[in-house]
Amino acid sequence: MPDFDVVDLDPADNPEAGEAAPDFTRPLVNAEFWEDRALSELTDEGPLLLLFHSMDGAFPATYIWNEVRDRGWTDAITVVGLSISSPYEHKRLLKDRAADARLFSDPGNEVAERYGIVNDLDGMAGIEEPRPAAFVIDGERTIQYAWVAAEWPDFPDYDAIEAAIDDV
Repeated sequence: MPDFDVVDLDPADNPEAGEAAPDFTRPLVNAEFWEDRALSELTDEGPLLLLFHSMDGAFPATYIWNEVRDRGWTDAITVVGLSISSPYEHKRLLKDRAADARLFSDPGNEVAERYGIVNDLDGMAGIEEPRPAAFVIDGERTIQYAWVAAEWPDFPDYDAIEAAIDDV
């Protein structure tokens, strides 16, 4: 296990279950290419799991995507991630984690701001990323399940996400 300090995060101001998921458009990366896509375009196709995670290559992102792969969630629901990493870094993460998912690239962290889940990285002036978060969103773009980290690092209750996926 990596050597790190647990950091309590300020309270988040995220959307909750029953609220509309804020829409956004960002480059969406798959194993082959990327293109600008809106979240609403994806929810028009059906429910999805939206996972906010730390920079690609950081251990929390690795753990989260290993769990997604191991649980086979991409067979049950559309799974999309979002971080500040570039499309090039996202392609590498998808290849390394064998995840059949797609990843939004948001280097400016504006989507995390819209979702109220910004994490100012300690000791890195001007660098922020989304705090870990998971939202199960239905085809009407209504959030059915929401979890946001209260400390860093923190990981979601994967069984609770799986139950929410089964219910949507």
